[in-house]
Amino acid sequence: MNEFLSVSEEVVESLKSKKPVVALESTIISHGMPYPQNVETALGVEKVIRDEGAIPATCAIINGKLKVGLSADEIEYLGQAKDVIKCSRRDIPYVVSKRLNGATTVAGTMILASMAGIEVFVTGGIGGVHYGAEHSFDISADLTELARTNVTVVCAGAKAILDIEKTLEYLETMGVPVIAFGQDEFPAFYTRNSRFKAPYRMDTPEEIASFIKAKRILGLYGGMVIGNPVPAEYEADEAAINEAISEALKDADQKMIKGKEVTPYLLARVAELTDGESLETNMALVKNNAVLGAKIAKVL
Repeated sequence: MNEFLSVSEEVVESLKSKKPVVALESTIISHGMPYPQNVETALGVEKVIRDEGAIPATCAIINGKLKVGLSADEIEYLGQAKDVIKCSRRDIPYVVSKRLNGATTVAGTMILASMAGIEVFVTGGIGGVHYGAEHSFDISADLTELARTNVTVVCAGAKAILDIEKTLEYLETMGVPVIAFGQDEFPAFYTRNSRFKAPYRMDTPEEIASFIKAKRILGLYGGMVIGNPVPAEYEADEAAINEAISEALKDADQKMIKGKEVTPYLLARVAELTDGESLETNMALVKNNAVLGAKIAKVL
């Protein structure tokens, strides 16, 4: 604990009494979806986790305070607030020192969750290696955070706007275990399959929890990635989504969008190009990940 960290009473009591707690990010609220879908999804995901018998802990920075376990009012506030800074590791001390508002990325949420003692974190998709990274060096800090912070991340794969093959190679280099849940292929966010085989396949929350426990006991630092495919009934049409992603990438290049603005722009553009269908898929996969994340936390 430190003077900048504020953990909700419910989360503190749950951790003390060994109840399962699941961390949630906040960039999906401020940068991943428009209002009011962002708030509806955030509250809906929290409800899914509670229904599964675990406690949700949405993470963010509000007025310079690292918050673990947002209230419904704080989620509503973050969903409508302007100039919320997208926060990865490098951004956190700046936002705290300036007493600003920040939405935590996968990396940022892993840091806050670890500070609070939470081992399982649910998100939509992790960041990764962007197309053209061999020239731009645009590689998400999520990947290096996964190599250093002991939090397991349940996701629907790397965001489909990324180079998934290179992302998996980078994770291998960093020594991060990657597991596909219930199938051999690593999922591709909007679609169930990426055509790239995951290093490991596991079919039950119990298997995954056993893996986490073994890694913890062995003292092998770093997180893990659990790729949980989107339910088949919500899966996007592969050809349509790939066409939209291709067009969005060209648009971003023409507009010279760089750095941490790339992912929010691409996700919004893909949603626009698919007439909102990708947004519906996004909302469904996050809730599906919440179910699995809660089950893993309960077993742990």
